[in-house]
Amino acid sequence: MPSSDVCLEKPLDILLIDDDLDRAAAFRSALDKSRYQVSHLVSSRTALLKEVDRLKPDIIVIDIESPDRDILESLSTLSNFNPKPVVMFCDQEDTGLINQSVQSGVSAYVVGDVSSSRVRSILDAAVARFNQFQHLKQELDETKRKLDSRRLIDKAKHLLMTQKSLTEQQAFSSLRKMAMDSGQKMEDVARTLISLFNTLD
Repeated sequence: MPSSDVCLEKPLDILLIDDDLDRAAAFRSALDKSRYQVSHLVSSRTALLKEVDRLKPDIIVIDIESPDRDILESLSTLSNFNPKPVVMFCDQEDTGLINQSVQSGVSAYVVGDVSSSRVRSILDAAVARFNQFQHLKQELDETKRKLDSRRLIDKAKHLLMTQKSLTEQQAFSSLRKMAMDSGQKMEDVARTLISLFNTLD
């Protein structure tokens, strides 16, 4: 599975969503001579999913008074299918809105005016939090995959033991041999066997 980590060593391209050109210029200036660079500036009315797909930024920064439902839904879709660090600067100090934003994949939610000296550290923290979350998610996904694989193999073994009068070791050896002979994973052989036995029932 390809990693979704954002590398801190290479320059990181930012997609900035901001309707205030002066504020956007100040944000861009705050990142001068850092590894962060604002590569693209778009308005809050832009179709976010299409822009992310087209521009492929490393980080998304949103600076608006309050995120609307369309933005939160787009961020939720990105979080599920194309996760990226998201930093949101917002005027709304609302617990419900903060929770909604975090659930939609926002890595850092910052309320009120921010001094230019703090911008880089906020981005650093957001990227670090994003990378940590991706590691945890990958570990959970891998654990779930292994459990699902184990269940399939155990079920296939049980079917072989019942239908072919094999011992557990014999059933396991039979599955392993079929996997080696066919060049497949044991879980794939197990899935095929289960499907075959279900068809015969």
